[in-house]
Amino acid sequence: MIKLNTSRFGVLETAEEKIINFSDGLVGLPDLKRFVLVDHKDTPLKWLQSLDDPEMAFIVASPDVMAIECSIDLDMTIKKYLQLENNEDLVVLMILRVSGEDVIANLQGPLVINASNMKGAQIVLERPKKTCLK
Repeated sequence: MIKLNTSRFGVLETAEEKIINFSDGLVGLPDLKRFVLVDHKDTPLKWLQSLDDPEMAFIVASPDVMAIECSIDLDMTIKKYLQLENNEDLVVLMILRVSGEDVIANLQGPLVINASNMKGAQIVLERPKKTCLK
């Protein structure tokens, strides 16, 4: 069990197997490599809480929660990096930003996670559309 005193959630306890490892960090935040998902009240939203910086947490959601049609065609380099053998183990999350009453999803930089080994990456899509990409 890992314990972390966070600014939003107080003391968080999590099991090692629930830690998502982003070996290269997130875009612009290369030192933040270990995260855990925390439920956001009784909603389908989650917090992606950094274990490397207790002050950093991002609101995330799956594309279907945001009613976003999302099809990401991962190239073999990313699949190898994630050690993804089964596409059913792939979890896609969008980082959300709240601006006034608007909620903005980062469609250009989705998070992709292999749920079987908890290895993740933030990919950058070159052709942003209303859909993620095909």
